[in-house]
Amino acid sequence: MRPSKPNDDRALEPSSGSAHTCRQEAAPGERLLRPGTSRHHALADSSVRSPAPAGASFDELSSIDADVPAAVDGHLAHLLAERAAEAAALDPVFAHDLADRVVRFTLAGGKRTRAQFLWWALRACGGRPGDAQTALRVGSALELIQACALIHDDVMDRSRVRRGLPALHADVEDQYAGAVPFTDRERFGESAAILAGDLALAWADDVLTETRLCPERARRVRALWSAMRTEMVAGQYLDIQGQATSSRSLAHAIRAACLKSALYSVERPLALGAALAQADDATTGALCSAGRCVGIAFQLRDDLHDVFGSSGQSGKPSGGDIRLGKPTYLIAVAQARAEARNDRRALGVLQSSLGCAGLSEDGLARVREVLVAIGAQTTVEAKISRLAAQGMRHLEEATLEPDGRRRLRDLMQSATGILPAQSTPAESPDASDTLLSVDYAGSTR
Repeated sequence: MRPSKPNDDRALEPSSGSAHTCRQEAAPGERLLRPGTSRHHALADSSVRSPAPAGASFDELSSIDADVPAAVDGHLAHLLAERAAEAAALDPVFAHDLADRVVRFTLAGGKRTRAQFLWWALRACGGRPGDAQTALRVGSALELIQACALIHDDVMDRSRVRRGLPALHADVEDQYAGAVPFTDRERFGESAAILAGDLALAWADDVLTETRLCPERARRVRALWSAMRTEMVAGQYLDIQGQATSSRSLAHAIRAACLKSALYSVERPLALGAALAQADDATTGALCSAGRCVGIAFQLRDDLHDVFGSSGQSGKPSGGDIRLGKPTYLIAVAQARAEARNDRRALGVLQSSLGCAGLSEDGLARVREVLVAIGAQTTVEAKISRLAAQGMRHLEEATLEPDGRRRLRDLMQSATGILPAQSTPAESPDASDTLLSVDYAGSTR
């Protein structure tokens, strides 16, 4: 671990013998929630403390290490309290109906997985106390862009439930049940949710823009942020385009999974943490390669949970992807296997069930039976295991601090749902592994 040194962004010239060529101070007035404090009481918690001054010891890093989600929650609560106050001053109806909902939605749930990947990449690459507040700010911005994605996703998927509660558009509809005609209420709720998601994205950009960075780090961080936003939109479009055209292409499914989930959920947060720690290109590239493999596995695991998991796991009814006709890798594998075997029964079940909004629980059970019998579930599990093994191999190739590497390994294994003993040796990529090669320069290939 590198020794602590004063945090001073006034000296931006490279220092010999160190990759850390610049540092910055936190924005004035920023505060950090003590690990263990509940996110639900964050706005009212008077015990939040000021960020450590320049030259702080590693005790601050250790306190955040103990509970990264709580530290991110505290930072988010402070940032969002300011945004909510600005919205209230602008217009009380806008603040009540949209801004406050975005605040509640962002603070009320989630494991802060993206912020954790960023934090532990920073720590693994030798991040120091002067980096802590900046990392929490960028991690908070990631959580806001995640809120944007989820709010919009619920509208596109016509899902009325999120985390066991009404989705934002459904909540707005319920609020105006007596004031807006029934025929207009659904459209109104969806329109409000689109604006709420846009607001979350605007706040995320504001947080990043207002973060003090020296020129070199600013260039790297903003290039990654710009790429990530575009990738996320591209992935979501491929998702709905494949749904509308009933695509069952394996390559399309993997590309959509990579763009809509793997990059912004794992790879880009890792790259942002590495950029904040000013890691070299070789280390950053190894982390990005690990993140891409793990991120795709994460999405494939989520696809399995949607079909085979319980509503308690996802906070939404099971089988949503089947009823919407989503072009998931699981379904693409099932379609390809059924066609190769000329299994008319399996093809009939898939054709009649995919995209059937009113599919019954018995109908969903028949789809599950086909996915198991045709070997699609086993194939996807095997691919997840291969991807997890590839990700761990790339992680081991990076030059990292031991504790940070261990924490990243734990996070990646949790994301894929694969325990170390379950991993299989990495094999040669199959025809659908078209996006596993990483060219670290803020671009993908």
